[in-house]
Amino acid sequence: MKNPVYWVVLAGISIALIQQGLPVRSQGESQSDNKQMDNITIRQGETLFLSCSQGDFVTHTAWLNRSSILYAGEDKWSMDPRVSLVTLNQDEFTIKIEDVDLTDEGQYICAVQTSSRPRTTSVHIIVQVPPKIVNLSKDLVVNEGSNVTLMCLANGKPEPAIGWRMLSPSDDSLSSDSEVLEIPFISRYRAGVYECTASNDIAVDTQTVELTVNYPPSVSDGRDVGVTLGQRGVLQCEADAVPEADFEWYRDDRRIFNGFDGIEIEDAGAFSKLTFFNVSEADYGNYTCVVINKLGSANTSIILYGPGAVQDGNSGTSTVFTPTCLLLVVLLQLLLKF
Repeated sequence: MKNPVYWVVLAGISIALIQQGLPVRSQGESQSDNKQMDNITIRQGETLFLSCSQGDFVTHTAWLNRSSILYAGEDKWSMDPRVSLVTLNQDEFTIKIEDVDLTDEGQYICAVQTSSRPRTTSVHIIVQVPPKIVNLSKDLVVNEGSNVTLMCLANGKPEPAIGWRMLSPSDDSLSSDSEVLEIPFISRYRAGVYECTASNDIAVDTQTVELTVNYPPSVSDGRDVGVTLGQRGVLQCEADAVPEADFEWYRDDRRIFNGFDGIEIEDAGAFSKLTFFNVSEADYGNYTCVVINKLGSANTSIILYGPGAVQDGNSGTSTVFTPTCLLLVVLLQLLLKF
């Protein structure tokens, strides 16, 4: 059985292919025609077709990637399963490379040996790679006033441009055109979702980081509540805190627990309700809502008062006008008329 053996000699860009058993022309006696094709740009993952024209009286053909033979005639020399022969005839010699990667980038040569002299056609393949974010800061939980650094690194070809922006809530003033976003002395209003974008001529890759800012509680001013005896009364307390605050209710210096004297306490997120289902005279008075998390505490006072009391704002104090006081007010108005 006759095994064809091919020998490739690279001298400049001249290539001689010699098959065992055939007469050999020395390198000094050969003449060559060399052609350089325009560069071919292809995206990673696409399929590449390499083709060169044959012409008459062709005795040997080969496609080479740098110094490695891919195909010599119909014989496949490459072990890469992605490489295959498409067409080989007197007019065309075409091979296919599937799922192109960066390792496929470089110079390819089509070598044709005619009865008179060798002829080569070379082309440079440029592989473009879409951007991919490969290193991104993890979701962060920080305390208010901390200095924060967000990092985003990406690969791609051409080299991708990287930028940061505050995505939710949207804030165009907080952005960066580099791999790093610095946020000094962060406030609670900078908490949210931040987006890193890596882009080149091929595509765009985006990923997000969630930034949580812890801060001590603040509590809304309590609204005093007037309720008739025997009716249902509700005191409400609202807090703003991260992490979420715990609520405690007090009557004077005594803490109130759920179910205490028929009182119900219901906490739901940032709100707490203290409910009296049957208000009695003993229930009237000053109540304090205390909100607590690991960073601090805050409180507000709320007064539950009856129909005979007139509130002086929401300061936690009330003034009760008796019938005698009312009579004095009427007399004073009458005296002012004279």
